[in-house]
Amino acid sequence: MPNHETFSIKPIRTWIEQIIRLEGIGVKSLSIDPFARGSKLAMITNDLNPDFTADYHMDALDFLKKFDDDEVDLVLFDPPYSPRQLKECYDGIGQTLTDAKSSVWSKWKDEIARITKPGGTVLSFGWNTVGIGKTRGFKMVDVLLVCHGGMHNDTICVREIKK
Repeated sequence: MPNHETFSIKPIRTWIEQIIRLEGIGVKSLSIDPFARGSKLAMITNDLNPDFTADYHMDALDFLKKFDDDEVDLVLFDPPYSPRQLKECYDGIGQTLTDAKSSVWSKWKDEIARITKPGGTVLSFGWNTVGIGKTRGFKMVDVLLVCHGGMHNDTICVREIKK
C-alpha cells in the first residue's frame, strides 16, 4: 500500500539499502535527504515539519543551498509528488504556500545537480521517471516500479549517476 513514509515501503527500503551497500556509501560519504519525514537513511536529514525528527527543519531549497558545489555523494529526493501534496505540507505546519514556492521542482533539481559530486548518486521517487535529468548532467542507471494495487498510483524510483 502507498505510504507517506516512502522509505518504509519494504521493496523501496530494500532497493535503497542495496544501492547504499553496492556503491559503498558509508560514514565517510555525505548523504542527504531534503524531505526526510521520519527517515534516517541519509547522514543529514531535513524536513519542513518540525514534528518529524530531522537534523534541520528548513524549506528544502534553503537546505540544499547550504551545500557546496560537488560536495554530496548521495541525495534521496522524495519531494511532494504534486502541487496539491506540496500545499498540504505547508498547510500542515500552518504556513502559506506562495506562488514562488509552488513552482519549485526545477529549482530543487538545479540545486541537487549543483551539489552532487561527479559519480554521485541521486535516488528520486515519484510518479514519473524524469529524475534530475540528462540535461543537468545525469545518467539514468535503473528504475524500480512499485505497484500499490487497486486505484493507487505506483511509486517510481529512479537511480541516476552524475557524469
